[in-house]
Amino acid sequence: METVNIVGAGLAGLSAALTLAKQHQPCRLISVQASERAQSVLAEGGINGALNNMGEGDSILLHEEDTCLAGCQIADEEAVRGLTGHAPAIIQMLADLGVPFNRQDGKILQRSFGGQRKKRTAFAKSSTGKMIMHALIDEVRKYEVLGLVERYPHHLFEDLLIRERNPEHLHQEQGSISEYPRQVQGSIPEYPCQEQGSIPEYLRQEQGGELKEKVCCGLLIRDVYTGEEMRFAGPVLMACGGMNGLFPSRTTGTLINSGNAAARLFARGVRFSNLEMIQYHPTTIAIAGKRLLISEAARGEGGRLFVRRAGDPWYFMEEKYPEFGNLMPRDVVSREMYFVTHESDCEPQVYLDMRGISKEVFQKRLSDLRAELLHYGKPAPEREPIPVEQGIHYFMGGIDVDVFHQTNLRFLYAAGECCSQYHGANRLGGNSMLGALYGGQVAAETILKEGESSFQYVPETVAFLHAHEESSFCPTESAAKDDTSSTDPEGSRYEEETPQITAKMASLLYESLGIIREEKSMLRALEGLSLLLQEEGLTETDRNRIMLGEAILRSALFRKESRGAHFRSDFPDRDEAFCGLVTAIKKDGKIEIDIRKKREESKGRTKETKRNET
Repeated sequence: METVNIVGAGLAGLSAALTLAKQHQPCRLISVQASERAQSVLAEGGINGALNNMGEGDSILLHEEDTCLAGCQIADEEAVRGLTGHAPAIIQMLADLGVPFNRQDGKILQRSFGGQRKKRTAFAKSSTGKMIMHALIDEVRKYEVLGLVERYPHHLFEDLLIRERNPEHLHQEQGSISEYPRQVQGSIPEYPCQEQGSIPEYLRQEQGGELKEKVCCGLLIRDVYTGEEMRFAGPVLMACGGMNGLFPSRTTGTLINSGNAAARLFARGVRFSNLEMIQYHPTTIAIAGKRLLISEAARGEGGRLFVRRAGDPWYFMEEKYPEFGNLMPRDVVSREMYFVTHESDCEPQVYLDMRGISKEVFQKRLSDLRAELLHYGKPAPEREPIPVEQGIHYFMGGIDVDVFHQTNLRFLYAAGECCSQYHGANRLGGNSMLGALYGGQVAAETILKEGESSFQYVPETVAFLHAHEESSFCPTESAAKDDTSSTDPEGSRYEEETPQITAKMASLLYESLGIIREEKSMLRALEGLSLLLQEEGLTETDRNRIMLGEAILRSALFRKESRGAHFRSDFPDRDEAFCGLVTAIKKDGKIEIDIRKKREESKGRTKETKRNET
């Protein structure tokens, strides 16, 4: 099989690279920055797994139930079952690699996190992401020395290389996708195979009356320093993180995750789902250019939220939710913060009170968090309450994948925050790093299994690449019709986004896709995006980003209910007619919005119900 191309060198990318390298499969790690500067390094609180080290009777089933409940029952239960089932082994693997988890009596210590009935979040003080990344980076270096992992730092993803062909042979090949998957030893779980003769997701496309397969042959990348472009054949795994750059200054994430890769994929016909589900973290503070996260660990160790009502502190979460209090799921906490600060007798500022946390806990478990607050000029948290507000933290939606992390294009996969998989309408704290690590492994295993009978057209693909070496790449005739920039000999589609357009678009999205949403503001934002498209000097990247923004808005408009992170004041109740994932795809120059209802198990096959809106 050809060398696998991994876009992104954070947790999902490193996990996939390790899985491939251990099976002697070469891969490339392509990223804008080195792994040490990935978004994953900023993850603070911990990673979930039902180790039951705290003696509370925790179990994998409880972890699965908590994850699905927090996701408001629209996450893929089969995928969640695999995620939670492998969580203990993943944490043990990390410990074996040297991650310095906090321990008690020799066992990995676990703390409480929001929306979970048991203490199941393993942690390394308040720098868990950094510690895990260091361990994985060191492990990957062993395979770099062996030549199995080749790094391409400071390289931007520019485009997919896509072809179309008739896939009739797939149903006859031994080990073809209809019999898929067969498990690689010691690897991801055995999922139910597809029904004999069924059509894989990436083949479900009628063109001219003939079934066509849209195939990802490789990718195009560019060196950010020299401008040199490179084309590589082979399967592509996107692990490029969230779309933070669509909301600059409003997000806790790194702006290196610009959203440009996602926008380009959407423009090329890759299906997305769950785009309307954007998580607002309850406890962030403003710093230059973005928002600083105050980890949920602060509340897990005893931090309390309050607002001043008639001059006195009101610990509203404890009064409204006596069972979980300040550790309700993030969507609930963020929404309650909005409501109380809009009450007539309450001040408009919420505070995080950590004065009740002991000095020992600060030293052993929260020292990194305390140091970070002091670094940015905030008061010592053991002495004064910290003013906090909600900030965009995580994108539950993204590239639409199945339980094997396949997209609607063959040989294109996605893992980590850039895809929609495990979290439904709201992510549990502690499940993001787990999802990235497990998702990277599953995607890599899928690539290995498909590799047994896939990429048999490599000579054809290589010739296809060479034919376009001297000109701007035009992947297919249909793509050329759908994407006029692909035939531009000057290559203008590779220009960066325009700062002024980015700022205007961010304002439109943020004002309409906040914690509380309603139709009027979202329609106004759509009108604003339409006006942006008429401005002069737009780059192709600008147009792609505006189209992705439109898809997010149309997804939010389509979901006429309130569920998880998506709360509509004009539809405040949950409606089971929308119990599923809203999907978005560009077809014939238009954005199509559907809903894929939650899977129902019937003879081992998934049933899907769809509604459509263009």
